Amino acid sequence: MSGRLAMEGRPDMQARSARQLQGWLFVAPALLFVAAFVLIPLGQLVYTSLTDRSLLGGGRFVGAENYLRIWRDASFWRALGFTAKYTVVLTPILMGLGYALALLTIDNAPLKKLTRTIVFLPVIIGLSSSSLLWFWLLDEQVGLFDKLLVDLHILKEPPVWFVTADLAFWAVVISISWKVVGFGMVLFVSGIQSINPDILEAAIMDGAGYWSRVRRIIAPLTRRIVLLTTLVSAIGSMLAFDQFYIMTSGAPRGQTFTAVYWIYQNSFVSFKLGYGSALSVVLTLIILVFSALQIGLTARSERP
Repeated sequence: MSGRLAMEGRPDMQARSARQLQGWLFVAPALLFVAAFVLIPLGQLVYTSLTDRSLLGGGRFVGAENYLRIWRDASFWRALGFTAKYTVVLTPILMGLGYALALLTIDNAPLKKLTRTIVFLPVIIGLSSSSLLWFWLLDEQVGLFDKLLVDLHILKEPPVWFVTADLAFWAVVISISWKVVGFGMVLFVSGIQSINPDILEAAIMDGAGYWSRVRRIIAPLTRRIVLLTTLVSAIGSMLAFDQFYIMTSGAPRGQTFTAVYWIYQNSFVSFKLGYGSALSVVLTLIILVFSALQIGLTARSERP
């Protein structure tokens, strides 16, 4: 009897093994891609961070010396603080404007569809191209943006945006807000449109006003997409490089260096590839910790 059960169970085990093998074969290309383009380069980065390798070649193993140097590197911590300021200021602007635009253009009326398209168009422009565009738009002599501010009597004289760190900071914030806000708007529109219309209709029948529906129904039901968009926006801000490289070049006096810009300076300008790799590892860890906290808060907020 037991022998018969064993014989009957063997085909099931073989079928299960075949399904598992088939599953691994489907996953194998993705695993190979991750290994080739993520894990192996990450391992090389960590190893290089433990050496004093130069971009010109050579280098010896120095252990944790580069990481101890980071602890004493005031320029890196200043750049990291500037990056944190940029992230804290830019992220709420992108989220607030994106959500407001989503609420204004949520219907599929032709005019609102056109508005969504116009707002989203800058997203498809390359970051380098948009940064260069705004660099010239904000030029104090030929820039159209400054001329508009003067013609509308908002300012008496055109500001010189890239002379002081504060004005340069806001110049970059304006340019990135113009370019990226459409991305968040589209995500928020998709989240709002996925809400069951019966819920909103029931709220209207119960006498709920527009802002009451936004506050009590739309906002809670789109919380996950808001948190996801916030995470993506914050990580993008922490990795900011192109816009500052093109628009400010770290001026004035290195006050607009971001963390990635400082890594670039050490790795490719000063040729200190080992130290630049150590800086990259530290920044990666900071972003991973921030992402884990954000994901944890998201999961906690969704618990009943």
